[in-house]
Amino acid sequence: MNTKEVADKLNSLIQLDIDAVNAYDQAIARIKEPDIRGQLENYRDDHKAHIASLTEIIEDLGEQPIKPSKDFKGFLIQGFTMIRSMVGTESALQAMESNEKVTNKKYAEAMDWDLSNEIHEVITMNYQDEKEHLAYIQRQLGHEVNVEQYHGI
Repeated sequence: MNTKEVADKLNSLIQLDIDAVNAYDQAIARIKEPDIRGQLENYRDDHKAHIASLTEIIEDLGEQPIKPSKDFKGFLIQGFTMIRSMVGTESALQAMESNEKVTNKKYAEAMDWDLSNEIHEVITMNYQDEKEHLAYIQRQLGHEVNVEQYHGI
């Protein structure tokens, strides 16, 4: 895979993390429980860190990282999260569970990309964060925790 192809793939993950940050902002704004809100703030910050680390890799490759902005899918995710969050914490967490399932699926797919060991290591660390996010949300909702369904790690 050439550097442009790698950058394009990594940019798709950056867009995913940008959308996640925006969705977390919507959920956080509506959750009253300080412990849950604080944990979601930490997870939002993880997504920001993913954006930074992937951006750095793309720049090191001499390619152009995307600029943080919402794409159409991001507007839909943010709107869905905002509407669900208006009903309360449980609905906000259900929206975030849906969002994190998508994020986990995309990071699981990225695990199979043909990348250098250094880049693969960053993807692996980000994916571990994503699995933690989903597991926490599933526990808060009283759902069975099943984050390995996306990839056989």
